[in-house]
Amino acid sequence: MNIKIFYQKYRRLINVFIWLFTFIFLLQVVYYIYDQYETKRIIKELAKQGEVKIPEPVLLFNLPMDSFNIVPGQIRSGQNLSDILMTKGISMTKIDEISKKSILTFDVRKMKINNAYYFFMNKKETSKVDYFIYEISPVDYVVYDLSDSLRIYKDKKPIVTQIKTASGVITSSLWNTMKAQALDPMLAMDLSEIYAWSIDFFGIQKGDKFRVIYEENFVFGKSIGIGRIFASQFVHANEDFYAFRFTQNNEESYFDNLGKSLKKAFLKAPLKFNRISSVFSASRFHPVLKIYRPHFGVDYAAPTGTPVVSISDGTVIAKGYQPAGGGNFLKIKHNSAYTTSYMHLSKFGDGIATGVRVHQGQLIGYVGATGLASGPHLDFRVFLNGDPVDPLKVKSPPTEPIMEKNMKSYTIHCDSMMTKLVAIKNF
Repeated sequence: MNIKIFYQKYRRLINVFIWLFTFIFLLQVVYYIYDQYETKRIIKELAKQGEVKIPEPVLLFNLPMDSFNIVPGQIRSGQNLSDILMTKGISMTKIDEISKKSILTFDVRKMKINNAYYFFMNKKETSKVDYFIYEISPVDYVVYDLSDSLRIYKDKKPIVTQIKTASGVITSSLWNTMKAQALDPMLAMDLSEIYAWSIDFFGIQKGDKFRVIYEENFVFGKSIGIGRIFASQFVHANEDFYAFRFTQNNEESYFDNLGKSLKKAFLKAPLKFNRISSVFSASRFHPVLKIYRPHFGVDYAAPTGTPVVSISDGTVIAKGYQPAGGGNFLKIKHNSAYTTSYMHLSKFGDGIATGVRVHQGQLIGYVGATGLASGPHLDFRVFLNGDPVDPLKVKSPPTEPIMEKNMKSYTIHCDSMMTKLVAIKNF
């Protein structure tokens, strides 16, 4: 029986089977579409209720970690980019191309010891490097895309900023108090800069205390440093010193609770965080000459190489060396009345010369023990109309305060910050 005769004989039965098969197929398609739609709807509904969390892809340097085998490393002493890439079989021709092309994005000669790097290896071709990544800093990194044609670009890790508060009572030093509370010691440095015109941090006393509102920056949960300080209160010698960050004339600065600027004509000290080894005196026993004679300055004991800065804007009027006295020294004239001198320097700052104009806080030299000195220290002196005055007792007028037109908004801001400061515990 041929096919034609067979079809004619069983045509009705065959048509029934074809219709039935088509119906079942269409029914399955409809059910699949409905099932997919319903599944997605249920997941979304449950996710809204917090019962199901849709997993996000885990990224490292904006690359999906599960797509690669990741091999971390650290720059060792004497190692360069060629050494590192050769360990993964990358040819010298390719390395040369990478080095030349990288110049426009990152100079590979500036790679630093102990900085981290990562190889992102292809999962199928396990010896193939798809990406090489070098961490320039805790935030910045450079990506070498080797997966296809060479592509090099810089990127940044996401920074999460948290607003924090801190307080403490000084037992020995501000630095030690910060460390004892597991606070970033750089917070002490930042506070010392804010109050540089108001508080002599060499004279911090036991029982002095502080509270502060500030921001701290994090990358992947790890702190990378202190950000802005918004408000602080420092109690020194039973006197309150407030600092509130405020923008005036498009410039952020710090003002006290009365709206006066914390920036004044002179810094309290020309260097940071050490101790006073000798004060202003009309009769002091000289440690080298072994005789009593006037010492019209303040000696700040500090390690050789400690940076020394100018306490105010001015002009260098003398620079030289006194073998039987101040060693390497500088004199700076600040205005018609005040002059300062800095002695026993180990060396001078770059570009410092007689006649050069310097600015407040500018590096002018480094602590040393040149001239007649029993050890490294800075002999710092202040002259008013040519006569020596005690640097620790110099009073300096503030610079521009909050302007009248800004006083209302500043008062509101100040009151808000004050309320938040008062709420800080352990003070």
